[in-house]
Amino acid sequence: MALMASLTARPAPTVGFDLDMTLIDSRPGIHAAYLALSAETGVPIDADLAVTRLGPPLELELAHWFPEDRIAEMGDRYREIYPTFAIVPTLAMPGAREAIAAVQTLGGRAIVVTAKHTPNAELHLAHLGMEPDVIVGKLWAEAKAVALREHGATVYVGDHTGDVRGARTARALSVAVPTGPCDEEELRTAGADVILRDLTQFPAWLERYAAGEAVVDAL
Repeated sequence: MALMASLTARPAPTVGFDLDMTLIDSRPGIHAAYLALSAETGVPIDADLAVTRLGPPLELELAHWFPEDRIAEMGDRYREIYPTFAIVPTLAMPGAREAIAAVQTLGGRAIVVTAKHTPNAELHLAHLGMEPDVIVGKLWAEAKAVALREHGATVYVGDHTGDVRGARTARALSVAVPTGPCDEEELRTAGADVILRDLTQFPAWLERYAAGEAVVDAL
């Protein structure tokens, strides 16, 4: 799919990025946090399964393992123990630092909009040496449009169909990377405007986009 753009250069863009499985591979850390929560509560949690469906809010995952009347309590406890278990094992996705830097080098602003608890998102980014201009947490799918609109984002980059919906609700260009639980076909069906193989392709794509060239996939 391609969207034809103006032949003139665009203003320096504000670009939004999702966090889990877009900028960071949080599977090792989240796996460890779920195992710790399981050991503490005595409730079996299949951490291997849980990390295959990252993206939606924590409470939706906890609903697979805890009764409804315990989900809020377990969500609070998970977020409390998360820094101890999840920050150090988490890795940067290939090209993540360079993607943020590419936006800022053009004079634009890079913002992170994620469903993750904001303090924990901040810890991840600081630990991995990523310095976006803004970090906004606790927003999922269409609700991400609130932050994208507030900060004037014209592009949103994510790995999940929920990210595509958030971008489209905000009327931002949806750039998708199939590096998380959703494959290329799912992302395209959800309405992604552009699909990149991963973030290593993003700086070159952004340079073309900022120059006013046609917006195309870079797989």
